[in-house]
Amino acid sequence: MKRQLIFATHNDNKVNELNSVVPSILKIVSLKDIDWTQEIEEPFYTLEENAKEKARVIHEALGKECFAEDSGLFIDALQGAPGVFSARYAAKNKVDTDNVHLVLEQMKNVTNRSAHFQTVICFAENDQYHFFSGACKGQIIFEKTGNSGFGYDPIFKPTGAEKTFAEMTIEGKNLFSHRKKATDLFIKFLEENYGSD
Repeated sequence: MKRQLIFATHNDNKVNELNSVVPSILKIVSLKDIDWTQEIEEPFYTLEENAKEKARVIHEALGKECFAEDSGLFIDALQGAPGVFSARYAAKNKVDTDNVHLVLEQMKNVTNRSAHFQTVICFAENDQYHFFSGACKGQIIFEKTGNSGFGYDPIFKPTGAEKTFAEMTIEGKNLFSHRKKATDLFIKFLEENYGSD
């Protein structure tokens, strides 16, 4: 029987990415799947605190183990922006194209293109919280390239890659992905503490 885990997100793209890497014994269930329509606030200034807040709300409301994640793009030349505000950088309505456009405008005449993605996963169980983090270094390119992925994927090229995240398949992206690295640590924790079947 599959172990069902609630992922505290409404983002189908994130759910799909995780479902592509978790073992077959796990079934990821999103907030949409459990008919949770309420948006969960992300009021903090670190990925860790925001991930914990999302996990806490669902864990306390439902009394079930669950996990949440928060991710951000940190650009050196922008002093770490958009960072924790990546999803709502241009405006609160979380439109990917607006966020990408703003970053490209701000980086128009910048020669230092270094950046990194970071993901923090928080797993809540029995009123305890466990954290798992992953990062991916790369560069901000000068114009959007590719139609896959989401968020800032069309303007981010990982170190060692010839393509942007948006030009890659999910399998290709997972070779570099910050979210995949954090998920691997999370899965290892589950296997060590709960077994692999």
